[in-house]
Amino acid sequence: MLIKRSPNGIDLPFSSEITPREMYESRRNFMKQVAVGAAALGGMHEAFAQNGPKLAATLNPAFSAMDKHTAYKDATTYNNYYEFGTDKSEPAIYAGSLKTRPWTVSIEGEVKKPMTLDLDALLKLAPLEERVYRLRCVEGWSMVIPWIGYSFSEIIKKVEPTGNAKYVEFVTLADKKQMPGVGSRVLQWPYTEGLRIDEANHPLALLTFGMYGDVLPNQNGAPVRMVLPWKYGFKSAKSIVKIRFVKDQPRTSWNLSAPNEYGFYSNVNPDVDHPRWSQASERRIGEDGFLARKRKTLMFNGYADVAPLYAGMDLKKFY
Repeated sequence: MLIKRSPNGIDLPFSSEITPREMYESRRNFMKQVAVGAAALGGMHEAFAQNGPKLAATLNPAFSAMDKHTAYKDATTYNNYYEFGTDKSEPAIYAGSLKTRPWTVSIEGEVKKPMTLDLDALLKLAPLEERVYRLRCVEGWSMVIPWIGYSFSEIIKKVEPTGNAKYVEFVTLADKKQMPGVGSRVLQWPYTEGLRIDEANHPLALLTFGMYGDVLPNQNGAPVRMVLPWKYGFKSAKSIVKIRFVKDQPRTSWNLSAPNEYGFYSNVNPDVDHPRWSQASERRIGEDGFLARKRKTLMFNGYADVAPLYAGMDLKKFY
């Protein structure tokens, strides 16, 4: 868990205090369900594998990491999704309350063709691809996941940004009725993230609808999210409801919460430590537990194709 510190150096309360009380008090009972839930998820995935894909996509070999895939049960039970709790196990426990249909995403701002699309229209906007991406968390752990989606550049082409569009802002769902973590003091809601428009237009930036051949599980950002494999995981906004093309750099949730720890760019950079820990190495989830030897963190998480986006920039200043 990431612990926010106030500007005067006094720590904010621990999880029992920043998590809604009813959720915290019931946590011990729900924790007993985690092992059962993980087994059920694994069983569901095995059944899916036998019955065939539910979200048809063509594998794109140009965007396929060669690393061993993270096990489905690990990828779906060890998550950061603070709308459903701050512990890694809580999203899988609580995200069942999220209703992903009907779902619409509005695309607005500095564009010639603003539009509001439902989920089916979004799915049909461009051919779906499967891409195997590494995703690294700022906390020092990583996974390798086969995602399903298409380049966000397809959206950019459809809406035709004006010359004033310099950034893209992503706004996510914030519904207290469905998301028990919304309203806690850990972040400002709704969760927002942003990219420079050339970053959003890079082929690696994936508007994502599925993983492991199936639709996204709720705890992994259903029904639509971003995946940006060269940035830390928190940049990949989940459960998106609004996409805004804007002139000025948008204020993003983690940067608002702790600007000395989370910059706007948040590229994976082993040479820029988090104020409270090193970013030089990482732990791959599923590799022999917490005692496994850590991997060396790669610049841009190993996706060197994005380096030209930052030519001439001081990546320690623009962290």
